Amino acid sequence: MTELERDIIREILNIGLARAADSFAVVAQEKVLLEVPNLDIVSGQSVLEKVSDLQKGHVVIQSDIRGDFNGTTLMFFSGQHVQRLSRVCLRMKTSDSTDIDEMQESLLLEISNIITGALVTQLANILKARIYGAPPVHPSDDMADALRSLLLDRPMVQPLIFSVITQFSDKENSVELPLMIFFDRDTFEKIINIIRTYDFMGGQQLSS
Repeated sequence: MTELERDIIREILNIGLARAADSFAVVAQEKVLLEVPNLDIVSGQSVLEKVSDLQKGHVVIQSDIRGDFNGTTLMFFSGQHVQRLSRVCLRMKTSDSTDIDEMQESLLLEISNIITGALVTQLANILKARIYGAPPVHPSDDMADALRSLLLDRPMVQPLIFSVITQFSDKENSVELPLMIFFDRDTFEKIINIIRTYDFMGGQQLSS
């Protein structure tokens, strides 16, 4: 992958995340600021270590990307997120704990569904791909164990990792909301091929 191709992927992802941030802002009733996403190609084991570290202090919501692309999004809600979203959306006064009840779980699932849906829709439009987000889930078991079969037991030695950090902020303070997006190697190659055959001036793919 060339540096130009890397920049193009980052910009495509930026566009999709901007729409997702707008959708999140409507639900959270707060201003949402996005940092430029990092784009890394790393080993499956590195992903598992990162996920295990984040899961210790966050509620994890997972949504798979299916269709022409194969991937997964993981959102990590801290106790502060749970507390503030519960206050804004559920009118609940709670502590900043990651121990959530059924209503809070439903809220986080819906937020993840909105954000992933907005992101996937934008990616589908830009890349002219038939993809969709599966209904999100809140895994009760260790996420690293849940992902191990996907990342290590399948022939995808180098999944493509988009590391994204968004800021859920208001006038007084900000709380980082980690969002990880990763695709398997076959999907990575599909995305690169789309970029390499895309006529950016004419807005369509070139015939191969």
